[in-house]
Amino acid sequence: MRVKTIVTILLTAFLAGSCGEYGKLLKSTDYDLKKTKAKEYFEAGKYVKATELLEQILPRFRASADAEELNWINAQSYYGMRDYMMAGSYFSSLVEQYPFGKYAEEASFMASKCNYNLAPRAALDQEYSRNAIEGFRLYITRYPSSPRVEEAKLYIKELEERLVEKSYLNARLYYDMKQYRAAIVALTNSLKEYSDSRYREEMMFLKLNSLYLYAVNSLAAKQKERYQDALDDYYSFIEEYPKSKYSREVRKIYLDTARFLKIDIKDNLVNLQ
Repeated sequence: MRVKTIVTILLTAFLAGSCGEYGKLLKSTDYDLKKTKAKEYFEAGKYVKATELLEQILPRFRASADAEELNWINAQSYYGMRDYMMAGSYFSSLVEQYPFGKYAEEASFMASKCNYNLAPRAALDQEYSRNAIEGFRLYITRYPSSPRVEEAKLYIKELEERLVEKSYLNARLYYDMKQYRAAIVALTNSLKEYSDSRYREEMMFLKLNSLYLYAVNSLAAKQKERYQDALDDYYSFIEEYPKSKYSREVRKIYLDTARFLKIDIKDNLVNLQ
């Protein structure tokens, strides 16, 4: 018990001394010492202390030969703390200030990586995903020989899949809410923007069914035109997916639409196999 007490006292004294030394350093006017210690803290993974010192000294070294490196350490420190918003801002600023500098290429990649890390799941706003994609594409254009090009391409692919899912979820939401007119617009736009989406067959069916249900629920004066739109979309669907998993539902839509428009069903049964 006595040994434990002694160890606790010594540890407390050590921490107090360390905090006291760091406190003195923060109040010091020796900016060269602060610069040296900021680098040491960064190398030791003590990012909070590094950024606190750098905040004090960066204005002093703004026009010096050390400025680029200190800004790089500052950005890296925020990244190490997982403060991706601040880190991304500092990486971008570094590229703007030193476009041909030692750290420009890596900072350009890391700025996009910060947006990638900030990008949320598909159901939420995807501004960070779009910014990351744009940044990675610019990086690939600027540094086509970089060993990180393939990594950037993988991030782009992953983020684009997230945008596809987001587009699908938005369109699906209108459909599930039975807002068929809005669903038709959203589905049409999504299919146009992401023509090779993994959701394509389902989205084409949802669009066809939305057109059909929109016609069913329309005023009598509008029904003929809207049933015709559903019929046109039906032909587009079966041309692309003649053996769709939605064949039963699609057949029903066609038969109901054909009856309303008084089309000879026999002439079109070949398309319903």
